[in-house]
Amino acid sequence: MEHLKIATGLLLFIAIAPGCPGPVPATESWGYVDVREGAHMFWWLYHATDATRSYKGLPLVMWLQGGPGGSSCGFGNFEEIGPLDRDLGPRKTTWVNAANLLFVDNPVGTGYSYTDTEDALTKDVAMIAADMIVLLQSFFDSKAEFQSTPFYIFSESYGGKMAAAIALELTKAIKKGAVKCNFAGVALGDSWISPMDSVITWGPYLYSTSLLDDYGLAEVTKAAEAVQRAVDQGLFQKATELWSITESVVEQNTNGVNFYNILTADPDERANQTAGAGYLDALKRRHIQPLHRQSLSQLMNGPIRKKLGVIPHNVTWGGQAGEVFTSMEGDFMKPVVDIVDQLLAAGVNVTVYNGQLDLIVDTMGQELWVKKLKWAGLPSFTQLRWTPLEDPTSPDQTSAFFKVYNNFSFYWILKAGHMIPSDQGAMALKMLRMVTQQE
Repeated sequence: MEHLKIATGLLLFIAIAPGCPGPVPATESWGYVDVREGAHMFWWLYHATDATRSYKGLPLVMWLQGGPGGSSCGFGNFEEIGPLDRDLGPRKTTWVNAANLLFVDNPVGTGYSYTDTEDALTKDVAMIAADMIVLLQSFFDSKAEFQSTPFYIFSESYGGKMAAAIALELTKAIKKGAVKCNFAGVALGDSWISPMDSVITWGPYLYSTSLLDDYGLAEVTKAAEAVQRAVDQGLFQKATELWSITESVVEQNTNGVNFYNILTADPDERANQTAGAGYLDALKRRHIQPLHRQSLSQLMNGPIRKKLGVIPHNVTWGGQAGEVFTSMEGDFMKPVVDIVDQLLAAGVNVTVYNGQLDLIVDTMGQELWVKKLKWAGLPSFTQLRWTPLEDPTSPDQTSAFFKVYNNFSFYWILKAGHMIPSDQGAMALKMLRMVTQQE
């Protein structure tokens, strides 16, 4: 069942390393793992390009995108942290300057990953985690040089919910000897860990930033409370539908605020607010389409597909993204705070980081679920004062704050929305180095 196909290559002129006079070449490899019968998962690895150290002396970071249905190999790679941007120019703040990068199109059906039938799509995070363990087992068996390398999982949005579940199953698999790797921690970025804590704070957050008046606040609060009632009754599919309605109420009262960065206009969203016949259409429009812009789709289905040379002829990048989202509908509004608690209790290093300008997963909501943790260190963490971090590109400006206690840390990233590496690339790279103990 576990079948690993690997292709390797050399990509030149992809990164400018600190202290290096010119571009640095980096080796890459990519391939598929059949994680289940009829379920094929795609991964793409970049070796680190630090001019002063071998890639073997730097950590391995796996990046997981959100959605569910957003492509790590596409959006995370070319829009956020990979060595090249969407125009195939070098990215100065690429994470390959500080780590080996593993992008995985997860869950199956996302990006270049695919399933033979819709029945093979995942239904919940437990199924997603089980698939990922199969992939990681195959990856580390085939890439034995990384088995002792500190391995971190970084994530964004719904990817954080998946990352938490994957991290817990990975700790179990390592103890059983099923996966050979040096798991060093998980980082949850603007993550959908506790959906209701995000939804119930949308109104107060928008009101405090002058994006709602009293009437709008009342309407958004009423819609959010309806979602809460559905969750309390265990009606999670209904809660997803009501969540979509709440987003529509937000759009109507804010003249189309951008859910991913409240200070950034989103003309595509504004133009399509009335598109789609049902709530699932609206959800896909808001949370899947932004990860599959036409220019990115053309890149991934054109020159990148040709370069990789292993994508089946009947597979289109992002072609099953909508189906992935629909298949996860019943799991979407379920919280995983208890999983984070289990990770902390097991001694796993957990980092939470969030963008100041994010609405969909606002920082207020993140702080709420963190305060609900049963972790023994929470009282001590809460009593700490945060430490400011200067902007790496403007030393006199504060770019973030952070707190660390034992195996838990929290980063507040200023002037950033949902996609922190896109909005604050230099700060995101600095945070990576701090989390991976390079600073």
